[in-house]
Amino acid sequence: MRRREQNRYIFAPEGRRARREGRHGFRNAALVFLPLLIAVLLVANFIVSNHVRLEKVNLTVLNLPEDLEQYSILHLSDLHGAVYGEHQKAIRTALTGIRYSCVVMTGDMLGPDQDPGPLLDLIALMPAETPKYYIPGDTDGDWLDSRAHASLSVYTPWAEKLIRAGVILLDRPVSETRGKGTIWFVPEEAYALDLDRMTEVYGAQLAEMNRRATGLTADDAARKRVLEYEMERLEGIREARERFAPEDMQLVLTHTPLTADYVRDMITWGGKENAFSLRYAGLILAGHYNGGQWRIPFRGAVYVPEYGWFPEDRLIRGLGYVEGIPQYISPGMGSDPHYENMPGRIFNPPAVTLITLSRKAAR
Repeated sequence: MRRREQNRYIFAPEGRRARREGRHGFRNAALVFLPLLIAVLLVANFIVSNHVRLEKVNLTVLNLPEDLEQYSILHLSDLHGAVYGEHQKAIRTALTGIRYSCVVMTGDMLGPDQDPGPLLDLIALMPAETPKYYIPGDTDGDWLDSRAHASLSVYTPWAEKLIRAGVILLDRPVSETRGKGTIWFVPEEAYALDLDRMTEVYGAQLAEMNRRATGLTADDAARKRVLEYEMERLEGIREARERFAPEDMQLVLTHTPLTADYVRDMITWGGKENAFSLRYAGLILAGHYNGGQWRIPFRGAVYVPEYGWFPEDRLIRGLGYVEGIPQYISPGMGSDPHYENMPGRIFNPPAVTLITLSRKAAR
């Protein structure tokens, strides 16, 4: 039987034998080449995903006050506690030689269990005198602590550390003035607040706590401090709204990018006569998507939960426009746990962005 099988191959037509030998050769070559290709891709991805890139964006703002010409913003987002070398060496390299007027961080910068360590190393790379603004992302959690704890502060431990590092936790509009030009840093939620209603709600809760002041527990006392803080914050927002001028630059900070429908509704709600309105926003800064986290070279993001498979880049990163307002979405720096079964960044270099404002048309 074995001899007959051998004879069958011996006397097989020459073309058939050649095809069989070709298939065996291709399979053997694939067994050698495939592991090599995988190794090359892994090395390439390691290099790409650990090299922090500096993106530069020149943005034309037609009504920009003259004294804010060339105002520059270092935009950071979605670090997720990532470490790029000792004391964030790779990020320091990306920032070498550049100057910026302020730093804006649009959330999800903390590590697991709200560890601020890698973020604090990043902040230490920046000039102490440069203003640094922070809004929380969905993985950061609230920076207010309404539970009983060791101190009388309303802030969580990680928030306290950021404050000591010189970071402004942006819970209300804050302005900077240069000559005759004013730029406002506005947390997006400030546009949507019903100040009168929120003041009424918090005021009623605070009045009830004051009524039974002698019977408050430690948790009640912590909650009372947070309510007092919230009342003061609402008053601060109310005062800031009254100080806005139509010619002021409004820079909006949001973690999740704003949609056209939302912006349209907010513009309608705000009214033309109100200077404090998304209608007059000069720029929106956002993060959240991490550039898609996993990307295919020359193709784009593989999957984004909110948009599904292979979304357009304009939806998840870079400069775009919503209802005529420029919105820049940071590619981010870390890996978001919300991308289930997609850990790490694949062919998606971490990025920091330098945005320079000008009244002149960008070239």
